[in-house]
Amino acid sequence: MNFSIEYLDQIVIFKLKCANVDSDISARLKAELLILCQPDIQALVMDFSGVEYIDSSGLGALLLAHRQLRDHSIPIFLCGVQESIFHLFDMLNLQDLFEFYPTLEEAIEAVNK
Repeated sequence: MNFSIEYLDQIVIFKLKCANVDSDISARLKAELLILCQPDIQALVMDFSGVEYIDSSGLGALLLAHRQLRDHSIPIFLCGVQESIFHLFDMLNLQDLFEFYPTLEEAIEAVNK
């Protein structure tokens, strides 16, 4: 799994640099998200601009991050999500668990409001 992590004060920016978020990488993704999803952050921004496909194990990693942060009211912002992936979130009724923005810049701006 290829990714980068950037910190803007207490905002964690996690950029996935792989086309497929599936069972091949989900265990590593879960491990990384468990490390990042701590109660001292303001928000988690995940950049999906390079992701073309996500399966149930990839969605499971995102749901794990959501569970880690929801008790502390820390939001997860997803940006650059392709339409086909957003439709999957919509079909599974998961779209309300995350905030979606077209670009990383818009997501960061939303965190800072």
